[in-house]
Amino acid sequence: MPKKALKTTERAEVPENVPVDNPARVVIESVRPEVDGGRFPIKRVVGEKVVVEADIFADGHDELVCELLYRKEEEPGWARVPMRPLGNDRWRAEFTVAELGQYRYTVQGRVDYFSTWLRDLKKRLEAGVDVKPELPAGARLVTAAAARAAGVKADARKLAALARDLGSAGATSEQAALLSAPELTALVSQWGDEKDFVRHGTELEVWVDRVKARFGAWYELFPRSTSPKPGRHGTFDDLIARLPYIAGMGFDVLYLPPIHPVGRTHRKGANNSLKAGSRDPGSPWAIGDKSGGHKAVNPELGTIGDFKRLVKAAKGHGLELALDIALQCSPDHPWLREHPEWFAHRPDGSLRYAENPPKKYEDIYPLDLTCREWKPLWDEVRSVFKFWMDAGVRIFRVDNPHTKPFALWEWLIRDLRGENPDLIFLAEAFTRPKVMCRLAKAGFNQSYNYFPWRNSKWELESYFTELTRTDVKEILRPNLWPNTPDILTEYLQFGGRPAFMVRHVLAATLGASYGIYGPAFELCDAAPRTPGHEEYLNSEKYELRHWDLDSKHSIRDLITRVNRIRRENPALQNDASLRFFRVDNEALLAYGKQAGDDLVLTVVNLDPNYKQSGWLELPLHEFGLPEDKPYQMHDLLADRRFIWRGPRNYVELEPRVSPAHIFRLRRHVRTEGDFDYFL
Repeated sequence: MPKKALKTTERAEVPENVPVDNPARVVIESVRPEVDGGRFPIKRVVGEKVVVEADIFADGHDELVCELLYRKEEEPGWARVPMRPLGNDRWRAEFTVAELGQYRYTVQGRVDYFSTWLRDLKKRLEAGVDVKPELPAGARLVTAAAARAAGVKADARKLAALARDLGSAGATSEQAALLSAPELTALVSQWGDEKDFVRHGTELEVWVDRVKARFGAWYELFPRSTSPKPGRHGTFDDLIARLPYIAGMGFDVLYLPPIHPVGRTHRKGANNSLKAGSRDPGSPWAIGDKSGGHKAVNPELGTIGDFKRLVKAAKGHGLELALDIALQCSPDHPWLREHPEWFAHRPDGSLRYAENPPKKYEDIYPLDLTCREWKPLWDEVRSVFKFWMDAGVRIFRVDNPHTKPFALWEWLIRDLRGENPDLIFLAEAFTRPKVMCRLAKAGFNQSYNYFPWRNSKWELESYFTELTRTDVKEILRPNLWPNTPDILTEYLQFGGRPAFMVRHVLAATLGASYGIYGPAFELCDAAPRTPGHEEYLNSEKYELRHWDLDSKHSIRDLITRVNRIRRENPALQNDASLRFFRVDNEALLAYGKQAGDDLVLTVVNLDPNYKQSGWLELPLHEFGLPEDKPYQMHDLLADRRFIWRGPRNYVELEPRVSPAHIFRLRRHVRTEGDFDYFL
């Protein structure tokens, strides 16, 4: 039976590694998981476990009681979970996060004087030593426990009876041996002295998101290119008509680049030309004109009312809308007239436009978020997010957050989540690893990453091992994108249609969250603006595009099937279980994910040009499979079944037909004829 909940007032009174009344004997070190000593929260989604470990030990050889404490942020008392020893003074326990929002956890330990006494008593019994002189000491410990249990009468009665037995003159060694009953030992330890506990000095935090922060399929498109008529600017109504196509492929997040008015001054033309024609729509990231800025809708797309209808219509198709927030302005943005102090200036007083040498963005002025008037500027940024939240948006993709102060994001995200814990923020930060991790620490739920440029077997294995098997996994959730409007990799440019198929399978199975920029991706658009660069020819960033969605080159069917496989198999809905398997061919990548009895094994041919084959090795004993019996592998991608035997089996993949196997292996057994099939 649990004791009364610990009150939060107790927390502030207990400094690190020091008990209330007695000299500290217990030491607590190396608590995991933690981020920067508790400076930032780890991440989980509703229903996931938090497995906590710590080194907890004391001087001498006494037994210990160690507990994991956890609570929801707003709850006054702690829930307590006994920790179990792992060996070498390492202890472990776990708890499940059941609600959105913030949790806290810590650990504590104390010397278990009764268990220590009982352990030594048993040793004396085994050695044939008279134990009667030791019994009074045990009786005193049990009597003290009975007094502490006075509020729980049943426990108090049991403990009082035990104390009488131990304290009676006629107590025998045989009676003492009965104390080894686990329920009695646990009862005495349960009512040990709370003042003996030493608490870890830091309360660690867990931020709990909804499941979509961990698992989702994103689809990006430009609403202005959804018109059924070539050359006409698309509208929100045109996009509503496109929703069945997107939902039909199995996506659940529809991500839109900026939908605000586009500036006229220094507007870019086709293929990033410095001169725009009268019909060129300009870059959506050049935000703002005389009609409004970040809280306005491009009139050519529709109205804010039309946007709200889009949000509702998308929801009806199982799609949630994600919106791009880019903190930058065209020269025509109202903020330049109303708040010139919010922008960077050259020494001559002129405004400094955006640059990322050698790239120049003459149509964009960045906000100076560390200017003297940063406080009202930050408040205005917050109001932008709140405006779109009021319009129904709960997912934001933030453009280049690494070029803005970390402190802005830490303050802003925590503030917005205070009343809306369901928010999801995706960091578009293709930057240095430590910077990406700092943004994740600051609160971004997901992050873009280096996946587009990891092509070889060694690159993929080492990178995803880092993401899923190191401390990075506690803070950074990767969202894998094989392409974006800015990224057309060399692999896609030269690999043809099979390259798009390969990268899609990799993104959708290596990552629980992934996205594509379409229709360019499913239609295998691989033409660069210039050789050796990743910019698209006739990029939608600068012009309207009309796409033939029924093209024979489309890989729409493959995308649809893979997304269905993801939804039907819980194993593909997490990243934590990812592990790689050996194949004796550097062009073949094999890896698996598992959730309960659902085990999915993916084998991908990384060579888009040639058939590749090899021998795959699986640790059957870890899957609960005998090595001397056949088992069935169901290729969900091709809907074919294979009978394998033993840990080593042959695989062969022709990229133009199907570049991958997505096998499902389940450990339930049924018998057919002479074979035991594992399905």
